[in-house]
Amino acid sequence: MSDLAPATLPYAGPPRGRRFDARAMALTYAAAAALAAGAVLLALCVGSTRTGWPTPGEASVRFSTHVLPATLIGAALAAAGLVFQAVLRNPLADPYLLGTSGGAMLASYVWRLPAIAGVPWLATLSPFTFALGGAVLATAVVLGLSAARGRVDPLRAILVGVIINSMCGAVFLLLNSLFKDLQGSGGAVSFLVGDIQSTIEPAHLRISAAVIGLGLLLLIAVMPSLNVVRLSDDEAAALGARIHVVRWTALGLAAAITAAAVAISGPIGFVGLICPHVARWCVGNDNRRLLPVTLAGGAAVLLAADAGARFASSFASVNTLLPVGVITAIVGGPFVLLIVSRLRQ
Repeated sequence: MSDLAPATLPYAGPPRGRRFDARAMALTYAAAAALAAGAVLLALCVGSTRTGWPTPGEASVRFSTHVLPATLIGAALAAAGLVFQAVLRNPLADPYLLGTSGGAMLASYVWRLPAIAGVPWLATLSPFTFALGGAVLATAVVLGLSAARGRVDPLRAILVGVIINSMCGAVFLLLNSLFKDLQGSGGAVSFLVGDIQSTIEPAHLRISAAVIGLGLLLLIAVMPSLNVVRLSDDEAAALGARIHVVRWTALGLAAAITAAAVAISGPIGFVGLICPHVARWCVGNDNRRLLPVTLAGGAAVLLAADAGARFASSFASVNTLLPVGVITAIVGGPFVLLIVSRLRQ
């Protein structure tokens, strides 16, 4: 496959609206920061046993075990979804539906197998390293099988991605039935639907946080060039843009931050689908505006979902937390149907 030029599918056109100057950028980032801060405050006030203004001890525990991981994971998945939708010109593209999350999930579980743990140099690697390999491999398979004559068919990409996700889930269930919930895996449900795991090792969280932070900084630099992706290759070349480099760089960054998020959470679905669309409805199509709003929206959505899961668990008859991936799937499923309905119209 020599090109990633997407096949035609109704989608957003060129950026519209007022010029995006320094003042507009500052206002956009300030509004996004306010949204994320409000979601953080909400999450700090909700616990699995008590809801209300937290004590210093409760705030410290909730921040380290839920708020910080949820913020990082939500922002990473939302940004990856924005990149996939922009590069592939596919309104249904996100890390979950394209199989990227499934590949990263399976590979990060393989890192925990006894056969891997018994090899010293492999055991010293973090689950992110394996998750990155799985994410890149799954994405390459999806793009390769959905391409025809050098162009990616958007609908075929979603179909292949769903199949890849199903296959990764089936292989995971096979391995899990043989090795019975490996230490540190978080359980089968957490790996299948995704969850904010309170048992994450601090070293693994720091690695994922560093990868996500660096990846998002690089995406900020790439965002202006992603506006040119909406043009044809000839028009982009006339403007001096190296369109192929932009596409592959953006996809590589999206795969890396997805792997970093999935390595510590599992394949939480639909965050990367919902947030870019909502941000696009609010601020238009300019990717420079979209990225900060999408990041804040991703963090806010996952923080709210995690708070809702903890609040719902307070009414459960058993002492267990509802996986946050269940909440995002309940909300995201109807959202996909809404997008499909709009495409039909």
